[in-house]
Amino acid sequence: MPPERHIGAVNWVGLGTLYGKECRRFFKVWLQTIVAPIITSMLFLAVFALAIGRSMPELGGVSFLQFMAPGLIVMAIMQNSFANTSSSLMISKVQGNVVDVLMPPLSPGELLIGFAFGGVSRGLTVALMLSLVILPFVHLEVHNFGFLLLHALAASLMLSLLGLLTAIWAEKFDQLAAVTNFVVTPLAFLSGTFYSIDRLPEPLFTASKFNPFFYLIDGFRYGMIGHADGSLAVGAAVVLGCVAVMWLICHRILTKGYRLKS
Repeated sequence: MPPERHIGAVNWVGLGTLYGKECRRFFKVWLQTIVAPIITSMLFLAVFALAIGRSMPELGGVSFLQFMAPGLIVMAIMQNSFANTSSSLMISKVQGNVVDVLMPPLSPGELLIGFAFGGVSRGLTVALMLSLVILPFVHLEVHNFGFLLLHALAASLMLSLLGLLTAIWAEKFDQLAAVTNFVVTPLAFLSGTFYSIDRLPEPLFTASKFNPFFYLIDGFRYGMIGHADGSLAVGAAVVLGCVAVMWLICHRILTKGYRLKS
């Protein structure tokens, strides 16, 4: 008879297994989850370079491509972090094997950490690989490593949590695609990825200040090139506040088992 296992305050074995499953899941199909987003981002870079050519204006004291590169990196982080958690949980719900995750002795907090940081790992992996691919074409440097790391982690965690919320709410893939197409993608594209919001007329300039994705990109861009369109203090507060609120909401929903245990 095997000895009785005492889990303790944290089920480290279960948590590590769930996190490992989430990471192995996206590494197993690396052409789709890592290579494809890099190619898409490089196509954006190539199109803008070829379309604007030598007439590229300087933004923030750097070339247009240097200004745009941080935005592309953060956009890749956000889209892939969201895709990882949302698709993982949604597929489990549709296939009916989500019970395999809910039955083990994992607390709501452990479930949340396992899913969320699986998405964070995918987002940061894509960001690192994309940076290495961009480097031969665009000069990248680090102006403030603290801001760079803070906003990279915040972007991946925020979108991982949003993906988790979406997958819990959605009952079919059409609903999941609707959030991707009508919420995540528009907010990412309209957050200053390809332009400086200082050039926007009113009321678009003011509207951009209510887009949390703008602060993610703006803070990351400051960490890389030393230029920010908005207040760094306000941006950090908005980003951390959004992450904290979404974390609490996700934890509450997992505790209640909304659309998971019924």
